[in-house]
Amino acid sequence: MLTGKQRSYLKSIANGIDPIFQIGKNGINDNFIKQVDDALEAREIIKVNVLNNSFLNAKDAANEVAELTNSEFVQSIGNKFVLYRESKDKKKIELP
Repeated sequence: MLTGKQRSYLKSIANGIDPIFQIGKNGINDNFIKQVDDALEAREIIKVNVLNNSFLNAKDAANEVAELTNSEFVQSIGNKFVLYRESKDKKKIELP
């Protein structure tokens, strides 16, 4: 569970990154979860874009993906959301 200070720090990092995944009309499937899981291990923080043709809104999609990848939901703005998970091997982000 992230504290307010940690969440704020992660938001500041996420401000400068672009979305690397998109959720469209196919929604969230096993292949998508595997790719997100690998990206979280490599980068620790990722941003995901939910397309307009998706049947999910960003907050619901974020909570589902976070639960399936054992990651932390950081924020959701518009149709984008940010997830964080500490890497086991390649720790890059030092939380306050």
